[in-house]
Parts: sequence; C-alpha cells; structure tokens
Amino acid sequence: MKRKILMKNRFFTTLILLAFAPATGLLAQASSEGANPFYMEYLFSNLLVIVSAVVMVFALFVILYLSNTLLQMQKMEIMRQKGIDPASLAAESASGPSIFARLYQMATKSVPVEKEADVMLDHDYDGIHELDNSLPPWWVWLFYITIFFAVVHMVYYVFTDMGPGSREKYEMIMAQAEEDVAEYLATKADLVDESNVVALVDEGDLEKGKTIFLSYCAACHGQLGEGGVGPNMTDNYYIHGGTIQDVFKTIKYGVPEKGMISWKSQLNSKQMQQVGSYIMTLVGTNPPNQKEPQGELFTPPAEGAEDTGSEG
Repeated sequence: MKRKILMKNRFFTTLILLAFAPATGLLAQASSEGANPFYMEYLFSNLLVIVSAVVMVFALFVILYLSNTLLQMQKMEIMRQKGIDPASLAAESASGPSIFARLYQMATKSVPVEKEADVMLDHDYDGIHELDNSLPPWWVWLFYITIFFAVVHMVYYVFTDMGPGSREKYEMIMAQAEEDVAEYLATKADLVDESNVVALVDEGDLEKGKTIFLSYCAACHGQLGEGGVGPNMTDNYYIHGGTIQDVFKTIKYGVPEKGMISWKSQLNSKQMQQVGSYIMTLVGTNPPNQKEPQGELFTPPAEGAEDTGSEG
C-alpha cells in the first residue's frame, strides 16, 4: 500500500511539473521579449501568456493540496495497520468534506483512497496496481483550449491578412534589428580603428575635425596645414602613408622618435577620425609658405579599387 501511495503521488507530481514547466518558460519568454513592440502587439501571444499564468496558479493550488493529501493518506495507512476502517470514520464525520476538498474533487475527479478497489485494473507490476482514473477536468479543458487556440491562430496568421505571416514578421524583425544595430554603433565611437576607419564627408564632422586640428595640430603643422616643425599636410608626399588608415594610425600611435606624440590618450576614436578626414581635405589647397615635400609621392588608388593602406 505504501508503494501504491508513492506511485500515485508521483503520478500527480509529474502532471503538475508538465503543466508548470511550459508556463514558466512562456512567461520568461514574454518577459524577455517585452521590450520588442513586434511581440507585444500580438493579441494571441498575450492570450497564451494569460492562459499559462492561470495554469501556474492552478498548479500551485494542486501542489499545496497534494501535500495535505499525502499526509492524510499516510494517516489512513497507519489507521489500517491498527485495524481502524477509514471509510467508517468518514461516514461518522458530520461535517463532511471541506470546501477546499470539494473544489479539488471537481477539478481532478480523483477517486478516494477507500474506493480505489472500484477503479483498480488487473494489472500488477511488482505489487504496484494500476488504477483506471479519469483524466482531470482541468487537464481536459486545457487541452480543448489549446486546440481552439491553434485553430484561431492559424486562421489569423495563415489564412487571412489580419496577422503578419512568417516572411513579413521576419522582415519586420530584421528591419528593427538593423535600426537597433545602427543606434548601438552610434553610441560606440571607439569601435573605429585603423582597420575599418573611413574618410568622413559630412560637413559637421569636417568642421569638428578642423577645430581639433587648430587646437592640437596647427602648432607643428601650421594653421593651414602648410607645415612647420611637422610635415606639410597639403602636398601629396607622405612619410607614413597617405590613406585615411595611415593618417588615422599616425595620429593614434604617433611617431615618438620624430617628436610626434600619440593622441589616443587625449582624443577618442571618433575625434581622430574627424581630424584625419579633415587633413585629407587639405591636400591640394596650396597655402602660402609651404614646407618642402617630405617622404614619398603618394598616388591615391583608383576609384573603386580596394584601399589597403600603406606602411609608408
């Protein structure tokens, strides 16, 4: 009998876990997707979460009641061992079953322990008897609800234009993802380095680059880039390469042996890109008092050709 009680308890516990685990996963998914408008606007997804929450509440109710039921069954087993008939005690009870017990009976249609002989089958596995219990009504109705939900879901999303199809939903999510990536990259200026830097053409960026040049670079390279202590920035001769990658690298790491300091501790990557782009616009401006050419003549790559930079 103890083994029978244990098996019955395991059976109910398994049902509870099967109901509880999917509900927990759905609520976690809804919580993680809550910030995405493409998920929150779906009525049926929200309905599924509500149903799952109801299942969780009921599962908690069943867990609490099963704890009490297990204790009662253990007491009844002890009474049997002492020769006391639990059925006679139940008949003598004037109060009858509690409201809690009646609600549980309605939800599960469980057979009382003293009437298990009425639903016991002839199957005997190592002393463990199989009972022909009815499926719990809460489980049956939940099954019906899932069928109804599946039919409505297919009509809404597959057979009509009311809900977005899989392809449309994919395109919406990918478009949102691209916007999110662009917004993220806009806040991460330091992601720019000498391997992926490109010359900026926006007037606002070039104007900021000019301000940085006049503040930090003009002392050595001249107000117009004509050169001074440092090389001339307006001709096509370069000591360390003439691509935007080369200029960015020189600004970032400097040339300490020639007195050019590294600016990466004072300027962020975006600022170095701006001032490097501005320097590229100085080529060919032909200011007065230019310093003589230094380095090697640089020929810009043809338009459309891959720009791999130069070590100089």
